[in-house]
Amino acid sequence: MPAIRTLLHPTDFSERSAAALEVACSLARDYGASLVVLHVAHVPPFVGGEGLMPPSEEEIRAEADARLNELQIPEVGVPVERRLVVGDPPTEILRIAREIDADMIVIGTHGRTGLGRLLMGSVAEQVVRRSECPVLTVSHPPGKSPG
Repeated sequence: MPAIRTLLHPTDFSERSAAALEVACSLARDYGASLVVLHVAHVPPFVGGEGLMPPSEEEIRAEADARLNELQIPEVGVPVERRLVVGDPPTEILRIAREIDADMIVIGTHGRTGLGRLLMGSVAEQVVRRSECPVLTVSHPPGKSPG
């Protein structure tokens, strides 16, 4: 297996992302690698009626930044960098992976199938399909069976 020096963990702050963070931290610890934890804040297009005000990009960024900085890293001693960007999640994840020369992306997947996947798409699936480096998907916490 090639050397792992830099791991990228994209997070959406979900339970599945937390499970992937555990795996990413364990790999970083075992390989002596650094870990970049990335959150891509997505500013949805506003479609609404009169009098409704969508949150501003600044508000979305501030809330995401607070959540990213509060995120507990399960492994002490793993060098961690936290990054926040705004944009399309799959595009930004892949851009940052190239920028930091990531050796692996460790991402949680929600395991949607059927109509849910068709309608919602899958960030993890798009990342897997388009990534230039290996991608490890995590669908449930280590040591626990899915269900």
